[in-house]
Amino acid sequence: MQKSAESRQLTDGDQQAFHELYLKHHNRVYSICFRMTHNVSEAEDLTQDVFIQLFRTIGSFRGESAFTTWLHRLTVNLVLMHFRKRKRRLELTGDNEESLTYLAAGSQDPERMRIVDRILLSEAIAKLPEGYRQAIILHDIEGLEHREIAERRGRSIGTSKSQLHKGRAMLRELIAGHRRVNRQSVASTV
Repeated sequence: MQKSAESRQLTDGDQQAFHELYLKHHNRVYSICFRMTHNVSEAEDLTQDVFIQLFRTIGSFRGESAFTTWLHRLTVNLVLMHFRKRKRRLELTGDNEESLTYLAAGSQDPERMRIVDRILLSEAIAKLPEGYRQAIILHDIEGLEHREIAERRGRSIGTSKSQLHKGRAMLRELIAGHRRVNRQSVASTV
């Protein structure tokens, strides 16, 4: 796969090309950041950081994958680095051993609960039929539009929309079922 024309222009320092690239991909990058952080201001800041990093590292794009795939990976990596830095700051601010133990316990810490929810979501997505799983990953996680999903998968736009709708419904059922089982097991131990 060759480098895209837009990435070649960027490596030549074309500011107009960078601005157009920003306009074209801003919503996709923001949606990834927001889905990962669940925080509007963090997502906005991280989106800006992604495009700064993109400007600095565009020369490392070799064209071995689609530009959007490379940008998605860049975005996810930057958000994960943000989480690691934040976690490190949180651990460093603990005044005594007792507060560090509280953070490790996790059940009362909303940040740790988000991690548990993400694990549950990953497990539920893995249980979906392949078509539904691909539609959810490509649309909701990678931020692709139905037209792009249809082209990538060799399906119609209607199929993409249908599989996304049915996949989301099945995902809700799987998560609700998991929560019912957990409530029942907690109730039986009391």
